[in-house]
Amino acid sequence: MFTRTESFKEFIRFYPIVSIILLLNILFYLLTVLFPNSYIFERLAGVNLFIREGEVWRLATPMFMHSGFAHVLFNSFSLVLFGPALEKIAGKARFAGIYLITGISANVATLLLEPLTYTHVGSSGAIFGLFGFFAAVAYFRKDLMSREGSQIIITIAVIGLIMTFIQPNINISAHIFGFISGFLIGALSLKRNR
Repeated sequence: MFTRTESFKEFIRFYPIVSIILLLNILFYLLTVLFPNSYIFERLAGVNLFIREGEVWRLATPMFMHSGFAHVLFNSFSLVLFGPALEKIAGKARFAGIYLITGISANVATLLLEPLTYTHVGSSGAIFGLFGFFAAVAYFRKDLMSREGSQIIITIAVIGLIMTFIQPNINISAHIFGFISGFLIGALSLKRNR
């Protein structure tokens, strides 16, 4: 379920939404590296003060911005590992909705809970949203995942949540509320579709 055996072309064909998100992450990262004076990063990063002043696009754009190579690599790797299984379970449109809604929810929580000077970037709020949705699948729809798959995702989600409080420079609000929003979306939709 979480191992990748497809060729590059097959991956893009089977998982177009994951592929588009990865492309956006890499594209925006490369633009900020290749054109550092273009202020792309500054215009798209989540800055709570600017969001409060009306720049509401900053609730969505930080999901595609990253603060360094290791940051974009880790989040992209997580998306490649866990995104395809959920895109397959949920379907393309629903997967895109889960990703965007949980990522925006994480950024709204960051706006409400962090100071006005707080700046944030990264797709980890949305990725934790995927973990939350997977946790709902494991709890409400055991028939959609193998027992091993459920154990893997729950273990990784728990480790991820623990690491949220241990590692420095982590947007704790985004991780927690991304996970909670993913779980709630999963609980509501999976129970209704049972």
